[in-house]
Amino acid sequence: MVQVTEKVNTTKKIKKGIKKPKERKITWNNIKKQKCLIAMSLPFVIWVIIFKYLPLAGWTMAFQDYKPQKGFFDQTWVGFKHFITLFKEDQFYQALQNTLGMSILGLVFGTIASITFALLLNEIRSSKFKRTAQTISYLPHFISWVVAASLVTNMLSSSGIVNEILMKLNLIDTPIQFMSTPSMFWGVVTASDVWKEMGWNAIIYLAAMTAIDPELYNAAKVDGAGRFRQMFSITLPSIKSTVLVLLIMSIGNLINIGFEKQMLLGNPIVASKSLVIDKYALDYGIGMFRYSFGTAIGIFKSVVGIVLIFLANKMSKKFNDGEGSLLS
Repeated sequence: MVQVTEKVNTTKKIKKGIKKPKERKITWNNIKKQKCLIAMSLPFVIWVIIFKYLPLAGWTMAFQDYKPQKGFFDQTWVGFKHFITLFKEDQFYQALQNTLGMSILGLVFGTIASITFALLLNEIRSSKFKRTAQTISYLPHFISWVVAASLVTNMLSSSGIVNEILMKLNLIDTPIQFMSTPSMFWGVVTASDVWKEMGWNAIIYLAAMTAIDPELYNAAKVDGAGRFRQMFSITLPSIKSTVLVLLIMSIGNLINIGFEKQMLLGNPIVASKSLVIDKYALDYGIGMFRYSFGTAIGIFKSVVGIVLIFLANKMSKKFNDGEGSLLS
């Protein structure tokens, strides 16, 4: 038995030794065949390394009492002092709550609105009307948030068009103070974001729908399925993997919502609901020359984003049997 085991092990080692040179040869041949593609992608790889990975060296600032006038080796190392300070501040938790609240609302309503809009556009038979509606829907995406926020503020003001319509329909007696009611601020930001990005996000879902085999619809018609039945039984299941991939990417950016919308739509009255992580880092980090503190906030955001991506990826595997996963 010992001799047989030794022979088997020897055979395995010989096979491994033969296999490695073959694999290396195949890999080298593939590189030769795709050298043009590799050369084309090389500038983008270099760009990512320079602008995405090299700046990570700046994370060391979070563990120092950083002073711009001192050199790197002259800085005072303080360990996790700034992280401890961060987790002790009440405003940090308020900013985190606002960030997650607006992000989740935007993700849920934005995804539902984009998929619904794409489904409706997909059912339109007139190609001319379809192209016109699609073009009009994604034009707001190209408007800067400065202009978009100005439009939203004017529409929702006391004398704006929204209050005028509601009063003419006798739904309200006095104008609603949309922009100065803290409890409404999240809804205003979410609605503005959905209006601005719905048409643009629907393009990806529409592209996925064009790849569905038309024979499936023909077979469903023969079986007597109507338009709505075809939507729920063919269209939605066919784009499930696309929806999951986009959701994973969006969940990873839940905490990275920026601060433009909140800063432009906010005011001192709704300041408690408009403070988000990025605005908090700007005001209480860089704005107060606390560079190490601001860097600590950035590291926290990055770590949370990575954790969210892995969690979303695991959930997508469970719900989709391994399909639609970015990290599988």
